[in-house]
Amino acid sequence: MNTERLIQMALDQGQGVLRLAPAWVPRSFCIPGRRLKMHPDDLYAFGAHRGGIDERWLSSTTKADNGPETTPDEGLSHVVMQDGRTLHKFLLRDAIDVAGRAIIGPRLMDEYNCWPAYSKLFDNKGPLPHHMHQMEANAQAVGQKPKPEAYYFPRQLNNHGGDFPYTFFGLFPGTTHDDIVNCLRNWDRGDNGITALSQAYVLQPGTGWDVPAGILHAPGSLCTYEPQFASDVFAMFQSLVADVPIGWDLLVKNVPLERQHDLDYIAAMVDLPGNMDPDFYRHRFMAPKPVNPQADPQVEGYEDLWVAYRSPVFSAKETTILPGRTVTLTDAACYGLIVLQGHGTLGAWQIESPALIHFGQLTNDEFFVSESAARSGVRITNPSDCDPIVLLRHYGPGNPDLAL
Repeated sequence: MNTERLIQMALDQGQGVLRLAPAWVPRSFCIPGRRLKMHPDDLYAFGAHRGGIDERWLSSTTKADNGPETTPDEGLSHVVMQDGRTLHKFLLRDAIDVAGRAIIGPRLMDEYNCWPAYSKLFDNKGPLPHHMHQMEANAQAVGQKPKPEAYYFPRQLNNHGGDFPYTFFGLFPGTTHDDIVNCLRNWDRGDNGITALSQAYVLQPGTGWDVPAGILHAPGSLCTYEPQFASDVFAMFQSLVADVPIGWDLLVKNVPLERQHDLDYIAAMVDLPGNMDPDFYRHRFMAPKPVNPQADPQVEGYEDLWVAYRSPVFSAKETTILPGRTVTLTDAACYGLIVLQGHGTLGAWQIESPALIHFGQLTNDEFFVSESAARSGVRITNPSDCDPIVLLRHYGPGNPDLAL
């Protein structure tokens, strides 16, 4: 069966909503926090030398960049389509290459010629190193795109806070380029002192943060939902985290070869004015905001909240369908979604939030809603008399519904 026919069958089967398989990603510099519902026997399914699985990428057409042993489809979402007794799986990226206008709509295809966003669930037992994602010019220098991102801390995945539920953001006002260079110069002396130039903030479940490219941040140990632009560039600026050394290679992973020991070049990748914003909290913290402040959830049957809304290149909502209610969600743009809680139906699909997932196991908790289906409206029924359905939904650039 040719690819185009298979994609059309998948769209028809889901009435414009594609079912996706989980995409798991290990990180060699992380210890899993065990809140992604991954079966404990499978946390090191890629091999212990690759690190534990502490990320699940959602509606992703972006390949993970995890060094030479990265698997061919690492980080990439697969569409799942059942044809009688035959189960077909193919990459969401390939589907959009072939039928992008039917899936993500003409607006995004004409401007980006791809799905230029994705989200992930990130789950680490401890903190990550203070790091940043390259801005436009530095990302282009290695053939990549910049990666602004946002954080949201779902209550459903944070029954405990991990070892360090605080995140360092930015740099103290008055920090200089030379201060950063000195930290880089001290890389092999243990703690290079970069977080001494920064401030840690307490992480609160049910809230989030906006993190533009070029901003240093050391994510804390809450399980985190991360909508972001479609890229996997980063540079680690902290040499020692929880007494574990961080290799220089993770600092220069996305630095041109001839610049990988040029401390001035590396330090200049940091957006100094953005990092030293004296109103950083006010400009970057995100409390949820109602999509429609006049709507009464008890009347409408659901509550819709913006949880990522400061970036022009992505946005995200938390949507709660009340017990015993049927609603129709209408959006102006395509989106990816994950079911965090509850069970029921979403259009043609049965949906449920699993309790435990084996590596390679299919689930009924992740979907991609095409633009035409989003505009027509997706009908969701919650048959429970007590348990809500909770969805997280992420959108790409220029979401026409985002007008805050």
